[in-house]
Amino acid sequence: MKIFQSRSFERKVKKFTTQEKNRLDDEVKNIAENPTIGAEKKGDLKGIFVHKFKIEAIQYLLAYRFVGDDLELIMIGPHENYYRDLKSYIK
Repeated sequence: MKIFQSRSFERKVKKFTTQEKNRLDDEVKNIAENPTIGAEKKGDLKGIFVHKFKIEAIQYLLAYRFVGDDLELIMIGPHENYYRDLKSYIK
Protein backbone atom coordinates (compact mmCIF):
# COMPACT_ATOMS: atom_id res chain seq x y z
CA MET A 1 0.00 0.00 0.00
CA LYS A 2 1.37 3.38 -1.02
CA ILE A 3 0.41 6.52 0.87
CA PHE A 4 -0.06 9.74 -1.08
CA GLN A 5 -0.52 13.29 0.21
CA SER A 6 -2.64 15.95 -1.42
CA ARG A 7 -1.13 19.39 -1.87
CA SER A 8 -3.44 20.82 0.81
CA PHE A 9 -2.37 18.15 3.31
CA GLU A 10 1.29 18.74 2.53
CA ARG A 11 1.03 22.50 3.12
CA LYS A 12 -0.70 22.11 6.50
CA VAL A 13 1.75 19.47 7.76
CA LYS A 14 4.69 21.68 6.83
CA LYS A 15 3.60 24.09 9.60
CA PHE A 16 3.52 21.38 12.29
CA THR A 17 6.24 21.06 14.91
CA THR A 18 8.39 17.93 15.05
CA GLN A 19 6.37 16.57 17.98
CA GLU A 20 3.10 17.13 16.10
CA LYS A 21 4.51 15.44 12.98
CA ASN A 22 5.52 12.39 15.04
CA ARG A 23 2.00 12.15 16.48
CA LEU A 24 0.55 12.49 12.97
CA ASP A 25 2.84 9.72 11.68
CA ASP A 26 1.52 7.42 14.41
CA GLU A 27 -2.07 8.15 13.37
CA VAL A 28 -1.29 7.54 9.68
CA LYS A 29 0.24 4.17 10.62
CA ASN A 30 -2.93 3.34 12.58
CA ILE A 31 -5.03 4.18 9.51
CA ALA A 32 -2.80 2.05 7.24
CA GLU A 33 -3.13 -0.92 9.63
CA ASN A 34 -6.87 -0.49 10.24
CA PRO A 35 -8.46 1.46 7.35
CA THR A 36 -11.93 1.50 8.91
CA ILE A 37 -10.73 3.45 11.98
CA GLY A 38 -12.31 6.61 10.55
CA ALA A 39 -15.99 7.19 9.88
CA GLU A 40 -17.12 7.08 6.26
CA LYS A 41 -18.99 10.22 5.23
CA LYS A 42 -22.28 10.36 3.36
CA GLY A 43 -23.77 12.60 0.70
CA ASP A 44 -21.32 14.93 -1.05
CA LEU A 45 -18.37 13.32 0.75
CA LYS A 46 -19.23 9.70 -0.02
CA GLY A 47 -16.13 7.51 -0.15
CA ILE A 48 -14.13 9.78 2.15
CA PHE A 49 -13.23 8.70 5.67
CA VAL A 50 -12.50 11.11 8.54
CA HIS A 51 -10.41 10.09 11.53
CA LYS A 52 -10.49 12.28 14.66
CA PHE A 53 -7.55 12.49 17.07
CA LYS A 54 -5.97 14.95 19.49
CA ILE A 55 -2.57 16.57 19.49
CA GLU A 56 -2.15 18.14 22.91
CA ALA A 57 -5.51 19.90 23.52
CA ILE A 58 -6.52 20.40 19.88
CA GLN A 59 -8.72 17.88 18.10
CA TYR A 60 -7.69 17.34 14.49
CA LEU A 61 -9.67 15.73 11.70
CA LEU A 62 -7.82 13.78 9.02
CA ALA A 63 -9.67 13.06 5.76
CA TYR A 64 -8.51 10.16 3.61
CA ARG A 65 -9.76 7.89 0.85
CA PHE A 66 -8.69 4.78 -0.97
CA VAL A 67 -7.61 4.90 -4.59
CA GLY A 68 -7.35 1.25 -5.60
CA ASP A 69 -5.01 -0.29 -3.02
CA ASP A 70 -3.39 3.05 -2.20
CA LEU A 71 -4.23 5.53 0.56
CA GLU A 72 -4.62 9.24 -0.22
CA LEU A 73 -4.39 11.70 2.67
CA ILE A 74 -6.63 14.56 1.58
CA MET A 75 -6.81 17.15 4.33
CA ILE A 76 -6.02 17.77 8.00
CA GLY A 77 -7.17 20.53 10.31
CA PRO A 78 -9.20 21.52 13.37
CA HIS A 79 -12.98 21.07 13.31
CA GLU A 80 -13.89 24.71 12.64
CA ASN A 81 -15.05 25.04 8.99
CA TYR A 82 -13.37 21.70 8.23
CA TYR A 83 -16.19 20.08 6.28
CA ARG A 84 -16.91 23.27 4.32
CA ASP A 85 -13.26 23.47 3.26
CA LEU A 86 -13.15 19.74 2.51
CA LYS A 87 -16.18 19.97 0.22
CA SER A 88 -14.69 22.90 -1.66
CA TYR A 89 -11.35 21.08 -2.02
CA ILE A 90 -12.99 17.90 -3.35
CA LYS A 91 -15.00 19.77 -6.01
